[in-house]
Amino acid sequence: MLPEDPAILLSYINTQLRDFYGNYEELCESLDIDGNEVKEKLEAIGYTYQKEINQFR
Repeated sequence: MLPEDPAILLSYINTQLRDFYGNYEELCESLDIDGNEVKEKLEAIGYTYQKEINQFR
């Protein structure tokens, strides 16, 4: 289960990307999560996925 708070979700997703996954799609598939839903939550607080650095910034 993912954190509900967007700031904590951001930290969790970026940590997972940094430590375990080569890209966002791989993370979503592995964790069986809706990537669009997560992106919308993070975009609502001003963060977008940056493929070049594999992080939400």
